[in-house]
Amino acid sequence: MRILGIDPGLQVTGFGVIDVDGQRLSYVASGTIKTAEAPRGDLPQRIRLIFEGVREVVATYQPDTATVEIVFVNVNPQSTLLLGQARGAALAALVSSSSTLGVCEYTALQMKKAIVGHGHATKDQVQAMVQRLLQLPVLPGKDAADALGLAITHAHAGSSFAALAQGGTLNRKAHAQYRGGRSY
Repeated sequence: MRILGIDPGLQVTGFGVIDVDGQRLSYVASGTIKTAEAPRGDLPQRIRLIFEGVREVVATYQPDTATVEIVFVNVNPQSTLLLGQARGAALAALVSSSSTLGVCEYTALQMKKAIVGHGHATKDQVQAMVQRLLQLPVLPGKDAADALGLAITHAHAGSSFAALAQGGTLNRKAHAQYRGGRSY
């Protein structure tokens, strides 16, 4: 199975592609989609570059499934909204590229726990563990390492989620999502 990981960002979107054969992980490719050629204030142009870049990655590497990082809420709400738009562009590119491409989502905390062992790992720690897990000769870039980490997380956790889904319906409890003004 070939898995594509996407770490969305408005200036730099990371991608990583791995092949999975049982427990064996193989590095295929990784890199970044940069929007620096667009003027800093031109959001539609940046969104277009992300959309087209992700579509090109899907066309080139033909993944069986994809995984995207879930946006967390920053201290600055404007940053969160902008990041959400970059993530939306990546998601739209994934689902418009292929009618059969499944897309899964993981938080940065879930990825860091799966890769490093704790959710408060630094980007340097994620890079080092991705390098080890995929037996890479050099450290991948920070954004590419996060994307590869998402793909590895899905390689390890995806089969468990699929098995749970076959055993029964996985539904969120609507009544337990908000309590005392907090989402959990």
